Amino acid sequence: MLLASSHPDGLFGLFPPIGLTILLLHAFGQTNEIKYLNEAISVLRNVLKIPHAGDIHLVATRQLISSLSTRLQLLHQREDLDELMQLFPTTVNVKHARIPERFQFACHWASLAQNSNHPTTQIAYESAISLMRDSLTFAPTLEVQHFRLIAMRESYEKLPLDYASFQISTGRLEQAIETLEQGRALLWSEMRGLRTSVEQLRAADSHLAEQFAAVNRDLETLTMSGGSIGIDDVEVDGRKRMDPFSRLVVQQRHLLGKREKLISQIQALPGFEGFLKSPQFDTLRSAASHGPVIIINHCEWRSDILILLHDCPPSLITTAFDFYDRANSLKDQLLDARKEGLDSKRYEDALSSVLKELYDLVGRPMIQRLCELNVPQQSRVWLCPTSVFCSLPLHAMGPIPSNDGAKQYFLDLYIPSYTPTLSSLIESHKGGAETFETPSMLLVGQPDNSMPEAFKEVQVVQAIGPRVTSLISEKATPSTVLERLRDHQFTHFVCHGILEPGKPFKASFKLYRGMRLTLLDIVRSRLPNAEFAFLSACHTAELTDESLADEGLHLAAAMQYCGFRSAVGTMWAMADTDGRDLAGNFYKSVFSGRRERVPHYARTAKALRDSVKRLRRKRKVTLERWVNFVHYGA
Repeated sequence: MLLASSHPDGLFGLFPPIGLTILLLHAFGQTNEIKYLNEAISVLRNVLKIPHAGDIHLVATRQLISSLSTRLQLLHQREDLDELMQLFPTTVNVKHARIPERFQFACHWASLAQNSNHPTTQIAYESAISLMRDSLTFAPTLEVQHFRLIAMRESYEKLPLDYASFQISTGRLEQAIETLEQGRALLWSEMRGLRTSVEQLRAADSHLAEQFAAVNRDLETLTMSGGSIGIDDVEVDGRKRMDPFSRLVVQQRHLLGKREKLISQIQALPGFEGFLKSPQFDTLRSAASHGPVIIINHCEWRSDILILLHDCPPSLITTAFDFYDRANSLKDQLLDARKEGLDSKRYEDALSSVLKELYDLVGRPMIQRLCELNVPQQSRVWLCPTSVFCSLPLHAMGPIPSNDGAKQYFLDLYIPSYTPTLSSLIESHKGGAETFETPSMLLVGQPDNSMPEAFKEVQVVQAIGPRVTSLISEKATPSTVLERLRDHQFTHFVCHGILEPGKPFKASFKLYRGMRLTLLDIVRSRLPNAEFAFLSACHTAELTDESLADEGLHLAAAMQYCGFRSAVGTMWAMADTDGRDLAGNFYKSVFSGRRERVPHYARTAKALRDSVKRLRRKRKVTLERWVNFVHYGA
């Protein structure tokens, strides 16, 4: 009974063939003699012939897949590959198995199928993408969802990039763009779905619209709080006692069931057939309605650059064979040098080297293609990076050779912004009627002795005019800030920004007496009047090593999610000496009368670009100080 007691469900001890398999595989591991692996595979095949043994079949199939994969790596026998390709669909579609486990098998299937050019590659990837989204849907809170992402981060990070590269390799560029949109920023996507507008639905069926809005509100409360929303203890097997997490799961399943039924009813209405379905390419291309969007797919199979335009097919730039490894090296180089401090010569030299290499790797072919596509210089362009490129300063690639010998960078030629996904950019261009009046602004300031120059930045913002409301020092508490954000279109934060490694929802602004306004606090807010946020604090657009790059879990993205059309953030710690001049030049540009028929939020990308260029020209301003500032959104 040793095997039974060593395994959580005692299955190996209760079913001798499984126990025998474990012993044979252990012998193979100790001796590397293939006869033990062959015998284990034979035993497992016989187990699968036993009728009416569902759970045991599942255990045996898992182990058989693992054993055949090992033998395939050693002997490269075609019959092992064929057997695996028959086993994978069976395992992936076992409905009573855990979804995360089915997802892992689907990823294994897709990888092996693509590597062997097997005809099931497309089906394998489609199964994996579907299970990836399901595996998050059935996690009750944001914290649990993020934990699940981290636990299987390699699969979650690689899958959409791998699938997109496969589609690109077969000439299906539009489908690749759809895949990248489906498989990235999963948490933001799930949360955004809970805030789906019901205005059009209300005109068709007001009762259904109210039901759908109500269940979304309940799910959002549950997802973002981790606490109960009022459903009493549920009776299970005649007992009423449940642990808190189980109660959360039951609550969530109950609400998800209601929501799925409502979605089916909505999709049955004329004109609502596509309601809440994954966006198709014809919808996604509207992200480029104000300028091209440049997607960089960083993938081990093959990496590519896609330029999305609103009025013609996507343009593909293929990359060199070493593109993937060089990009990884650039991120490692930058992070390693940062350990010696942002003001160290080593970091300055590393950043200079990285910007130059980024131009060779990405900038040169990208600029050449933009010229071929007749995209004029000084146009708005959006950068939509994946993987390691989410942590690299693409907006400042260079220097770029010029006729007069002056140093030029990417932001000298174009007006760059970032977007984590196409959907978030489309959302930032939506909204009510455009207004050209001077927006109201909320100034949140918490300068202290460690950032003495920040007081001057506060004064510069206050001097903008009478429409500035100031919450400074003791007035800047989290609850007051959240309340007043609802009343203002623009907001400007001057305070410390704090990162919590491995806990992205704990990233925060440090306010009065050290109180924190966290990313999760911001995400819970609904700010219908919000247009633009200037986050003059450290780390507001930075991802920690423990974060998933393609989830984009930082403060600037959170501001976009809760309603702001655009935001300025920082890629690392900022020097408080830069805030005054940068803010002064920025708002002078935004509020000048030269672009009267352009909404003020839409002026912010150019205003940041021009202000950063002026900062760059100041004496003794290092690279890291001006490269630090980035623009997100419209």
